[in-house]
Amino acid sequence: MQNGEYIFYADESGDHSLVSVDAAYPVFVLTICGFRITEYTQRTVPSFQRFKFRYFGHDMTVLHEHEIRKQTGEFKFLTDLAMRERFHADLTGLVDAASFKIFSCIIDKRVFRADLFPDNPYQVALSICLQMIFRYLQKSGRSARAYHFVFEKRGDKEDRDLELEFRRIADGRNPLHVPFTGFKLRFADKRSNSTGMQLADLTARPIGLAYLRPTQPNRAFEVIQPKLCRIKIPVSAQRGITIPGPKKAKGPG
Repeated sequence: MQNGEYIFYADESGDHSLVSVDAAYPVFVLTICGFRITEYTQRTVPSFQRFKFRYFGHDMTVLHEHEIRKQTGEFKFLTDLAMRERFHADLTGLVDAASFKIFSCIIDKRVFRADLFPDNPYQVALSICLQMIFRYLQKSGRSARAYHFVFEKRGDKEDRDLELEFRRIADGRNPLHVPFTGFKLRFADKRSNSTGMQLADLTARPIGLAYLRPTQPNRAFEVIQPKLCRIKIPVSAQRGITIPGPKKAKGPG
C-alpha cells in the first residue's frame, strides 16, 4: 500500500481512570495532530530546530509542556519574567505558524456514563479520534493509503493494551463499521526528540483547560483552536464526551 502524505502524532492530558477523579482536572484529553509530510519536513521541523538553537544552543532539548509550565529541568531560566515572556511569545508564534490539524476528544469523567460504554475513556477517545481522521481522509479521497500514528510509550502493559485496541478499531470494530486498513501504530520513547510529538504534547492540556475554564484567558488555546478539526461521527454527542472544534464565526449584525 502506498504511503499517504500525512503523519500523525498523539498525546494525552489527564488520566483515564474512573476510580479516582482529580477534582482539579477531572478530564481526559486525547489529541492527535496530523501533519502533511512535505510541510512538516520542510517548514515545521526546521523552524522548531532554529528555535531550540536560539534558546539552548543545541537541538537536543525536548519541549515538554509540564516542564515548561513548572519551569524545571532545562527550563529553569523561565523563572526570569522577561525571558519567560519572550520564550512563550516565540513558542506561541511557532505553534501558530505551524500547519497541522488537531483531532481531539475530551472525556469529562464527572459525567461520563461508564454503564453506557464498556470501554474506558482512553479507548472511547481513541475510537472517536481515529474515526474523525478516517472521515477526514475519506472526504479528500486519501483514505486508501498507509498512515503512521506515533504514540508515546507508557509501559509494557499499557502499550500492549493500546496496540490491541488500536488494531481492534482499525480492523473495523468501530461505530462506523469500516476497517481503517492503512492505519499503522508506532511507539516512541517519551524523551524522543520528535517535533510532532512535542507539538501534540503542547496542545493537549490547553484543550482540557479551555473546556474546564472557558472564561479564563488561555493564549495557547486561542492559537490552536483554528487548527481543531471537528467531524460528526457516531456517539460524538453523548454526555461526557466533547469534540472541541474551531471557533464558530459570528453571524451578520
